[in-house]
Amino acid sequence: MKLPNFFRNIFPFFLSPCFFCCIFADDMTKNTITGTKQLRTTVKLPASKSISNRALIICALTGGEILPENLSDCDDTEVILEALQKMPEVINIKAAGTAMRFMTAFLATTEHGTHVLTGTERMKHRPIKILVDALRQLGAHIDYEEEEGFPPLRITGQRLQGGYLEIAGNVSSQFISALLMVGPILEKGLTLHLHGDIISRPYIDLTLWTMREFGAEAEWTSIDTIKVAPKPYTPRPYYIENDWSAASYWYEMVALSSDREAEVTLEGLMDGSKQGDSSVRYIFSLMGVRTSFLSRESGKPTRVTLRKNGRRIPRLKYDFTNAPDLAQTIVATCCGLGIPFHFTGLQTLKIKETDRITALINETAKMGFRLHAVNDSELIWDGEMEDGKWQMEDVSIDTYDDHRMALAFAPLSLKMPICINNPQVVTKSYPHYWEDLKAAGFQIEN
Repeated sequence: MKLPNFFRNIFPFFLSPCFFCCIFADDMTKNTITGTKQLRTTVKLPASKSISNRALIICALTGGEILPENLSDCDDTEVILEALQKMPEVINIKAAGTAMRFMTAFLATTEHGTHVLTGTERMKHRPIKILVDALRQLGAHIDYEEEEGFPPLRITGQRLQGGYLEIAGNVSSQFISALLMVGPILEKGLTLHLHGDIISRPYIDLTLWTMREFGAEAEWTSIDTIKVAPKPYTPRPYYIENDWSAASYWYEMVALSSDREAEVTLEGLMDGSKQGDSSVRYIFSLMGVRTSFLSRESGKPTRVTLRKNGRRIPRLKYDFTNAPDLAQTIVATCCGLGIPFHFTGLQTLKIKETDRITALINETAKMGFRLHAVNDSELIWDGEMEDGKWQMEDVSIDTYDDHRMALAFAPLSLKMPICINNPQVVTKSYPHYWEDLKAAGFQIEN
């Protein structure tokens, strides 16, 4: 299978000094952030990382030469681009969990020879056995290079028959999405039965929607079964909408701002988006933020304006099963607003870039908040504070190599000056975050 030519034409940037400066940035750097008193800004959000990564894998499977427009420039997307461009014997996807899952399925089901797929030390401790076992059932040749059940993987690609497959529904949706995306190129297609509870269903639906955009026949045939026909993808021009996950941090800023007339305009979002994190607008409507769309034309990106609505609930209970990536944003916001909470559906947070439940407990404790975890899937704050008040001096937030820790805690600078350690981690999903904050009036000292 020959790689599309467009992958050979888009890499001058990734060989530039600018790119390498980003990759090898000093991990010991810090940003000290002071919030703005008047929040009025317009932001061009990054493109959706989730859609970009799916579109790139699908485009490679089409054999086409049409590069999707408005691709994300985040680290996670860049490592997929580099892998598809160079296809080296050893592919290092660094800390990109999406890339590890998607590239495992891509390499196992296409005839690109043998490759070792590896990543950071943290990536080597993120489980992948469920996906590997599923691909092996389809006939894939995958071996573990070090520890059973974890990367790095040695993968020898070949065309597979496909057919019927069962997998637990409560695993990472990225495992499921990885299998679905290769379904159209399997000789018998794929019938995927998900047993047990199904979590992160919107992310699965996003994958199916993106597949259909490229001509695949893929749909739910029952509440727990998806059928993908053995019908090749069709190359086509494709525009990627901007990222609702990135929008969540600006919702947080509007909610936390003391500016009663705070107004943030976000460009390139879509009403009726298939992104699961678009639910952020409903969650923040409960915490005092109103969303207005310039246009509600289906399938067309538009401007979205965020303003305060003057109302917020006294306590928040929410199930994050379908939007786990919003959890850090909402936890930080609730703490900043003094809204006690009980959050469930957080089981996948333990195996993200870091153990996000533990990280949230540790870092909010530095500000005086006493959060409690239950069954590794729930997080509770009943309003309890250390010494009964905020700790507002010399607060330094560790990010654990997790972009969302930096992104979610930085808006708390609207309540007090805050230091973010290793701020460069935001390049994983929102490379221009600090520049956007500066443009909005935040003071940032390195």
